[in-house]
Amino acid sequence: MELEIKNLHVEIEGKEVVKGVNLKIKEGEMHVIMGPNGSGKTTLAKTIMGHPDLKITKGEILVDGVRINDLKPNERAKLGIFLQFQNPVEIEGLGLLNFLNTARGAITEKPLQFKEFMSEIKNTSKDLSLKEELIGRSLNYGFSGGEKKKTEILQMHILKPKLAILDEPDSGLDVDALKVVAKNVDSMQKEQRMSLLVITHYSRILDYMEPQFIHVMRDGVIVKEGGKELIHEIEEKGYNE
Repeated sequence: MELEIKNLHVEIEGKEVVKGVNLKIKEGEMHVIMGPNGSGKTTLAKTIMGHPDLKITKGEILVDGVRINDLKPNERAKLGIFLQFQNPVEIEGLGLLNFLNTARGAITEKPLQFKEFMSEIKNTSKDLSLKEELIGRSLNYGFSGGEKKKTEILQMHILKPKLAILDEPDSGLDVDALKVVAKNVDSMQKEQRMSLLVITHYSRILDYMEPQFIHVMRDGVIVKEGGKELIHEIEEKGYNE
């Protein structure tokens, strides 16, 4: 899937947060957006997914050349777009298994047989070092920050999106969990030629991934772009150089 963002301007409650972003992600590419707090990274991610609280005032979001500005989040999900939340919500009473099975069926319209579904869940959970006991619980309810992030990656595996947007997948993870999540995402991205956009403040997760393009976002716009060498420049000089 190819994503193209053209001169995108976005407001939240009348305040402009994204102020003219241009970005193109071709099929199978991995892009990273880095930047300080308040630069508009999460707002950009939510806008791509169609969050109802955000208002596009100018510009376009194109998927494979088709404008999706007016599509609802579920319609974008059916196209193959996935957003991993920065702060996944806890929903008591909604079983994780039921959620994953229903979501897969709604998006792919090809529900798995239960045996096949459970096999995929267990194998992926093992790869993510996610405790098997969590699978039978309510969605994210009582989960640690790291467990929530791993559950989001489990969801990504089950849904198999064409374009995945990961909003701070490294927050709440210790060093070991960081390696597991990063390597898992990197492997899935390569195997499925998934288009991937990773949003992060810090470079440590990128030690275990192979992005082709790095973008620096500040005050609502992308101010610098480059390859992986740009990470070292950021580490040395920060975001304000």
